[in-house]
Amino acid sequence: MVPHPYSALATLFALAVFLWTLALVSRARKRCGIAAPACTGSEEFERVFRVQMNTLEQLVLLLPVLWLCAVWVGELYAGLGGLVWSIGRIIYVVSYLKNPKSRSIGFILTIAPTFTMLVADLVFILKFMLG
Repeated sequence: MVPHPYSALATLFALAVFLWTLALVSRARKRCGIAAPACTGSEEFERVFRVQMNTLEQLVLLLPVLWLCAVWVGELYAGLGGLVWSIGRIIYVVSYLKNPKSRSIGFILTIAPTFTMLVADLVFILKFMLG
């Protein structure tokens, strides 16, 4: 087995960011009086809930490309991509909760490493297959 410590740490960091958004939703439910399964009724709650759902959507994209990158491209690149993703997510969450229109930087720092690793994965895999 080949160890992938940077990818593993990046994965754990990304999951910690997601767990943080779960906690934010839980606190917002209590603060706004929104009982599950309701997802509407307060703009504050809807922002927090939307941040969590968007983070989940992005996490589903990140994890496969991160681990493919670790295997096919390089462990350090995968770890770095995952770290940038998590920093971007934190910026996204904080800015979106203040003003949804200010989320651009966080979004770019989230989607850029995901897309970069996706393209790199594809290039390295095709290069291997084509000899």
